[in-house]
Amino acid sequence: MPIDSQFNVAFADQMAALEAYNKHYYRPNTYLHKWWARRCGSTFRTILKHLVADESKLDYYTAGGLEGAVILDPMMGGGTTLHEAIRLGANVIGADIDPIPVLQARATLSALPLEILQAQFERFFARLVADLSPLYQTNCPHCHSASELQFMLYGLQKQCACGDAIFVDSLVLRHHNNEAVTHLCPETQDIFYNSELVAKADPAFAKTSILEKSVQACERCGRPYQEPLHLPYYQRYVPLAAWGECVFHRLFITSPGQKEHDALAEADAQRATLPFAPADFQIGKGPKSKSLLARGITSYLDLFSSRQLLFLGRAIEHLQEVEPLTRLNLALLVSTSLEFNSMLCGYKGMTQTRPGAIRHTFSHHAYSFPHTALENNPVYSLRASGNLRNLFHNRIVRGRTWAMNPVERRINQEQVQKVVIQGEVDAGQEVTEFAELQAGSRRFLLLQGSSVSLNVPSDSVDYVVTDPPYFDSVQYSDLAAFFRVWLRQLLPGAVDWEYSLDEAAVDQQSNGSAQYERVLGGIFAECHRVLKKEHGRLIFTFHHWKPEGWAALTKALKQAGFILVNRYVVHAENPLSVHIANQNVLLHDVILVLAAKESNLQPTWQIPAKINADDGKTFCYECGTAVGWLLAQNVSDSEIESWWKKLEMRNEK
Repeated sequence: MPIDSQFNVAFADQMAALEAYNKHYYRPNTYLHKWWARRCGSTFRTILKHLVADESKLDYYTAGGLEGAVILDPMMGGGTTLHEAIRLGANVIGADIDPIPVLQARATLSALPLEILQAQFERFFARLVADLSPLYQTNCPHCHSASELQFMLYGLQKQCACGDAIFVDSLVLRHHNNEAVTHLCPETQDIFYNSELVAKADPAFAKTSILEKSVQACERCGRPYQEPLHLPYYQRYVPLAAWGECVFHRLFITSPGQKEHDALAEADAQRATLPFAPADFQIGKGPKSKSLLARGITSYLDLFSSRQLLFLGRAIEHLQEVEPLTRLNLALLVSTSLEFNSMLCGYKGMTQTRPGAIRHTFSHHAYSFPHTALENNPVYSLRASGNLRNLFHNRIVRGRTWAMNPVERRINQEQVQKVVIQGEVDAGQEVTEFAELQAGSRRFLLLQGSSVSLNVPSDSVDYVVTDPPYFDSVQYSDLAAFFRVWLRQLLPGAVDWEYSLDEAAVDQQSNGSAQYERVLGGIFAECHRVLKKEHGRLIFTFHHWKPEGWAALTKALKQAGFILVNRYVVHAENPLSVHIANQNVLLHDVILVLAAKESNLQPTWQIPAKINADDGKTFCYECGTAVGWLLAQNVSDSEIESWWKKLEMRNEK
């Protein structure tokens, strides 16, 4: 097959370098719900096209080519393999231990007409507006007319020995051009446009000075300011500024007064009536969630303002009336909206380039705690950053429209053109048994649970195409608990919510590489069992700077009975991504193409005398070569570890 001996690296590189900056624009149907570490869809389409036997369908821009093939992704995560393979006509199996990937794949791969989703969303949204809009009201500071609140900014209360202060990331609220800014007065909390008063703070509420976060200690008593950890997290914030939309004066910024504070008090009163059992929202000790516990946050409920909790309560209530598949889509929409609707959301408006933008909860792939928190209005009537109407358009309307007519990019003399792939659709039919999978094309089987044991017959899968989890320091399942506690309320019977993370490949307790090697080895062994030995291939992307990561991967593959057929290196990461910017991270992936030992292939590999860690692309290529050589040798696990340690590699970059 083509991928054994050739791969269009230059083309894949070019496409990935383009897509990596805005993956959700290039593959909108795979981005209904938040998930982490997604690889470029164009890379996986290129991989799959190199598995096509029909020469007339090898071209990247030609529909189909994998009709009749069964493709497995045992660690499906965001579902990239499933979507790319089903577009090419394959039947696919997706498995994951976490329920969120299963729910997202079911929603986005099911051929549910957009018209049905649109009609049900409008009914659902109208009911939420009727319930919640009275709590999101303000007044225009220019004409005093009643207006809809878009979002509210809060400052973080801190204490010293002599009193309280409010802290913000910046006193600047908005840059209008290179010279004009809207800002807060640190003494009075009044809002100014340069030196012109825009909104006067109500003295009944503006009793405390405002400081920027760089201030560490009190000038009067000299003691450091402390966050009031005894208060629920959402109560540590006080409102400082409200954004609204006036029919006469358009966007405005005002100081919250009696009307806004009354709405907050009413929401607090209603919060007490919500039927949420505290035991369902306890925060466990994990590598990421421990940062919550360190700040005295023990319940996921405390991460949300009362209005945000009321939004969730009403959404759960109204979704009971919606038929199952539509409910699944809308529940995922509500869940993913929480990334833009929690008191962990920050504010980018103080920068010149991003006026008014929300810094969403997981912009840094970890929990972060802003000094200026932004409370969004999820039922705001206009499409705006992070609200429900905007997310419905971006995640469902755009996604389903694209799914019916998938669009790729063609680069021609540095010009990027959109190309509709005629005859393709990114949707299929779900089945519940493997036997049903081969009764047609574009069928999908979803399995929740550990992939060390799959309910799939031996020698039944043509190709395994996947992206294993990173070796260490990536605990996405721990972060995903932020969403899981709510999806469990929204979709209580949709999946197994009592699953265990004991068989997750990445050790959630950071106990080293043993769990990674053990679980990944078990998954690869299961891949070996289900693969058709003569032509089956295991293909996946990988990168890591640490030799321990490569050693664990090599041992897992060797124990499972695989040999390396070939390796290719492609662009993988956007260097400007917030979570990796200014860090010396690998920007490339090696694509490893492996076959079972029983295939009778005998590739020849030479061990690199030295692995060049000065260039990430070369580094990945040479590490891939080393994997091939080690898999071909009769060496023990301890010898594999020794080989990787002997290579001249940097442990950290």
